[in-house]
Parts: sequence; structure tokens; C-alpha cells
Amino acid sequence: MLVAAASYGVECAEYAPSRVKQAVCGYGRAEKAQVKQMVMAILGLRKAPSSHHASDALAVAICHALAPPLLRAAG
Repeated sequence: MLVAAASYGVECAEYAPSRVKQAVCGYGRAEKAQVKQMVMAILGLRKAPSSHHASDALAVAICHALAPPLLRAAG
């Protein structure tokens, strides 16, 4: 995926699972259920994401949005 994105000039970022959990839950070893609950709280969702994959994707987006600009630029 990263190679395909790079070949089209699409910028990508990678975050370790512990970094995503830290950004969303405040604890790098949070359980998936905790991540889902915090994603719902942060985004003000009334209904839980349909799967852990969906909540994980939203958590990564939140982590990216909260990352300092210099860190995002460095990749």
C-alpha cells in the first residue's frame, strides 16, 4: 500500500499501535474496547463503529490529527 501511494505522490504516515493508543486513550497498552469507547467519546458518536477495524482506523486518524506538524513532516 505504501509503495502504491508513494508512486502516485500520496503522502503517508505510520504510527505504532502504542502511539495511537496513547494519543486516543492516554495509555499505550489500552484494550480494543477502550480504544472504541474513546473514539466514540472524542468524535461524539452515538453508535459504536461497526467493528474493531473501523474504530482502529478512526483512532489512527485521530492520532494523525493530533500529531505535531514537525513529526508529521518527518514521517
